[in-house]
Amino acid sequence: MVSTSSSPRREANPDPALKDARVLVVEGRFYDDIADELLAGARGAIAAAGARAITVTVPGALEIPATIAILLEAAERAGEPYDAVVALGCVIRGETGHYDIVAGESARALMDLSVARHLPLGNGILTVETEAQALARARVAEMNKGGGAAEAALAVLALKRAASAASVAEA
Repeated sequence: MVSTSSSPRREANPDPALKDARVLVVEGRFYDDIADELLAGARGAIAAAGARAITVTVPGALEIPATIAILLEAAERAGEPYDAVVALGCVIRGETGHYDIVAGESARALMDLSVARHLPLGNGILTVETEAQALARARVAEMNKGGGAAEAALAVLALKRAASAASVAEA
């Protein structure tokens, strides 16, 4: 599922360096209530920056990195590249080692994508012991980790754009 955010901005003066940035948000919806909060936080932060969120939903955390790679490539071919990416999801420890695989491999793949592609990427995949911990971290009114992941990606994007502008000015 793909959607575009049109949520209101949280602040009156968005960062001009981020105006009209296209931010891909890929969310794993294994836990709907947690995903709803993470997405609300991310969309709020993106809108507050004056950027635009394009949201894609996948089943869980392991599908997020591959989806990002596929969509980045498709957007570049279409001439509409994404400026930053936000990954949202939740992995709750269970009785088996599956948690370690999902948590570790999704984080590794996201880091690999970010570094290899020089991609501003906010990792908002929660890795927790309990659903209560996840909800506390996800809720916009509490720890707002979705918003934090979006803010991290946007901060790196602002640095990337500033570095590009400085390089052009020096040339």
